[in-house]
Amino acid sequence: MWKSTLLLAGSLILAGAMRAGAAAEPPAPCAPVPTAEQLAWQRDELSMFVHFTVNAFTDREWGDGTEDPKIFNPVELDCEQWARVAKETGFKLVILTTKHHDGFCLFPSDYTEHDIANAAWKDGRGDLVREFVEACRKYGLKVGFYLSPWDRHEPKYADNAAYDEHFRNQLTELLTRYGPVSEVWFDGAGGEGHVYDWQSYYALIRRLQPRALIAICGPDIRWVGNEDGFARENESSVQMRDDEEVWYPAECDVSIRPGWFWHKQQDDQVKSLEHLLDIYYRSVGRNSGLLLNVPPNDKGLFCELDIQRLKEWRAALDQTFATDFAAGKSAVASNVRGGDSAFGPARALDGELDTYWATDDEVRAASLEVDLGAPATFNVSRVQEYIPLGERVRGYTIEVWQDGAWEEIVRGTTVGHKKLERFPEVTAQKVRLTVTESRACPLIAGFGLHFAAP
Repeated sequence: MWKSTLLLAGSLILAGAMRAGAAAEPPAPCAPVPTAEQLAWQRDELSMFVHFTVNAFTDREWGDGTEDPKIFNPVELDCEQWARVAKETGFKLVILTTKHHDGFCLFPSDYTEHDIANAAWKDGRGDLVREFVEACRKYGLKVGFYLSPWDRHEPKYADNAAYDEHFRNQLTELLTRYGPVSEVWFDGAGGEGHVYDWQSYYALIRRLQPRALIAICGPDIRWVGNEDGFARENESSVQMRDDEEVWYPAECDVSIRPGWFWHKQQDDQVKSLEHLLDIYYRSVGRNSGLLLNVPPNDKGLFCELDIQRLKEWRAALDQTFATDFAAGKSAVASNVRGGDSAFGPARALDGELDTYWATDDEVRAASLEVDLGAPATFNVSRVQEYIPLGERVRGYTIEVWQDGAWEEIVRGTTVGHKKLERFPEVTAQKVRLTVTESRACPLIAGFGLHFAAP
């Protein structure tokens, strides 16, 4: 793991230096650093969860495994609708609940009768997982699978060793039948007294899908700690595990409705636009990934209310971030690495995440002053680090020049991949970003100023 991440960091350093024609030496990595897959995941930012099983027909959140498979009959199922909506609203990866706690498999499994082969849908000849994967591929989306370790139907669950083998068999089916998988998602739910052989699951995934990330009960992506979609103000991808600092970014999971599965009585309880925007700023805007659940109804379709809200949400975000008042503007920095323009302040304003403003190694606090060219009104700030070389910033401020003096409008802590701050709208021509504390010389890949309409 460490060799691959350091090779990644080294190749990115070399590529950046070659593009920029840099004479100064690029900074050394500040360990730990992300793997190539973790980096891609963090830059993707948005994932969609699709919770679907017999619960859509029983009006339950947790099935108990006694359901008749024949009740599963989504007569208008359209996985392409799911994928199209996900693509149009900015999601990069979609994760399907291939088996929830009820044990019903959305794929034909050789290891249970509690599966889609015994459903009324397509007279038992369908494979919903295959249709889902094909739809995602068509729309250029990455594929993720949720497979519940808890199985309330399977009799072997009472025997740890026997069930571990059963679970690995079903995991093997998923990881060998459907092509590349980008994420395997486990939760920690389970029957009392049952102990999962997590290490054997991880080893199997690494062997069959070596590029797949393992979340949430897994070593690659961690649960943020709630199901509200909110990360902490100082959420960091650098975490302690087994007395060692590791790269372990947070994911915020939340449903667009009160429940994880579709319930007709919740059709009028889709989260408001304001609520979804708040979730975005407090997840993606706090250095975390957002996993937003959109449950299909009993026909196998996303509800129009959910789709409309997602489109409103996407439109609001696009309107806010389409304009960056700092992009390409004139800037000066208190320190530039080796005095080299390849690491100069313009690199933080060029819209490219693989270029960055950097300071000399010994400089841990520095400022970047931007002249917007004319007074601009904004109420959202964006700061991004060059995380292939590690997460560094531990304190920063943003100030505006007002009435002959600098006035602080933001005081933050961790930055990481992306830090967004909202504040009362302010009008100014000069803005200053100051890194006040850093684990190593700061590397700022992005600094932006935006306006979110009321």
